[in-house]
Amino acid sequence: MSDPIVLLHAFPVDSRMWDGVRPALGERMITPDLPGFGSAPPVDEPDLGLAAAAVLDHLDRLGIERAIVGGCSMGGYVAMALLRVAPARVSGLVLVNTKASADTEEARRNRFAMAARAESAGIGWLADEMLTTLLGRTTLEKRPEVEVTLRELIAGQKPAAVAWAQRAMAGRPDSFDVLRGAGAELPALIVRGAEDALIPRAEADLMAGALPRSTVVELAGAGHLAPLEIPAEFAAAVSRWP
Repeated sequence: MSDPIVLLHAFPVDSRMWDGVRPALGERMITPDLPGFGSAPPVDEPDLGLAAAAVLDHLDRLGIERAIVGGCSMGGYVAMALLRVAPARVSGLVLVNTKASADTEEARRNRFAMAARAESAGIGWLADEMLTTLLGRTTLEKRPEVEVTLRELIAGQKPAAVAWAQRAMAGRPDSFDVLRGAGAELPALIVRGAEDALIPRAEADLMAGALPRSTVVELAGAGHLAPLEIPAEFAAAVSRWP
């Protein structure tokens, strides 16, 4: 598929998480920052629909009518939010270490607590707290340079963006209706790191069940941020699809 591919970043980093993928996918890649992260301006209301609208505005400015839309973790949530409001703009999906189900009540409480802590204490604690859930054990043991990069990416974000994103993710709806409504013609690539400690394999299988033209790829030796941990292997999976 030769359409442009929009890749949306995970929480709590910015679009630089895709830098290692760029050499393989090249000019096809469009990697905007989501609201408040990196160079993107913030939005007030904690709503991932506003992030989807910002991505659509970005595509409009580039003159792109249709694209493959994908994302990792939070970026996947935004990709599904975009599919909800503008299905005609989406020619394919790439869902990476993400899920279509809404948060449990416990998960929502944890997100609200993290948002409040970011606002009151900054985010100096965030990398230490999330490191072992964001990176797979193989990366932590064998790729120290990835940990260094991740710490730099997290440190570069704004506490307000971290708080906004947590509240926006807590409020997102279940998106299985959106996936099923996309119809049997929408191709989808579902990628997960085999060592993902945050989202279990079952969530990938549930998304695949809602997308008849989906392919599931599991990448060995990677965790929740597979495109950052093993970018060449991730890019190869995208290049081989559909």
